[in-house]
Amino acid sequence: MSKIAIVTGATGGIGFQVAKRLGKDGYTVIMNGIDDEAGAKRLKELSDEGINAEYYGFDVTNEDQVNSNIKAIGDKYGRIDVLVNNAGGLGGRSRFEGMTTEFYRSVMALNLDSTFFASRAAIPYLKNGENASIINYTSIAGWNAGGPGAGIYGTSKAAVHAITRALAKDLAEYGIRVNAVSPGTIDTDFHKQIKSTKPEVFASWKNNILLGKLGQPEEVAAVVSFLAGEDARFITAETIQVGGGQGLGI
Repeated sequence: MSKIAIVTGATGGIGFQVAKRLGKDGYTVIMNGIDDEAGAKRLKELSDEGINAEYYGFDVTNEDQVNSNIKAIGDKYGRIDVLVNNAGGLGGRSRFEGMTTEFYRSVMALNLDSTFFASRAAIPYLKNGENASIINYTSIAGWNAGGPGAGIYGTSKAAVHAITRALAKDLAEYGIRVNAVSPGTIDTDFHKQIKSTKPEVFASWKNNILLGKLGQPEEVAAVVSFLAGEDARFITAETIQVGGGQGLGI
């Protein structure tokens, strides 16, 4: 039986490219999302490429939904080999002075709670996996605290960096590795609003990247593939920046 990989938030952007790459690596890929129509479309795309895949629609910020769905996946296959906690997002922008508690909690839930819920639910099944690992997503915002109005997003991603290392310590005795990727500016729908309303600002972002270009989802997927694979068997508690040197200054 092929290895089992779960990718949350896999119906678009980086998540879908990660699902596709892991599928081409030979995994049976379990895609998660909240848009069932998009899930069905993406599932067909993977199936058309000969990739074994399934789609489970559930909200990664809902503890009960995460527990029941990951249990169903784990019980079906008897194992989970890779969990990719890809789901997350900006959640909007708000300065701290005017930030509502509801907004604060929603952003933390989307980025940190989701990582905790999915990881906790998967651990019993990861113990049965081969070269099992969890791969989380932090962000350059976890280091620079984000742009205007994105401070709580940066805070949540800094927390993901910390929980990655904490999980790695906690799970090392079982041989389960835990790492993270930290994408810089990747050209996806994550930036759709500013790309459409202020294209000149979006285009200028590459000026702060040493390699002089924006990243592509496939480039993040390649690093996730490496971290999940045999060549990374001795890597845990690490965060790999995938940003072309963004933030170092030019």
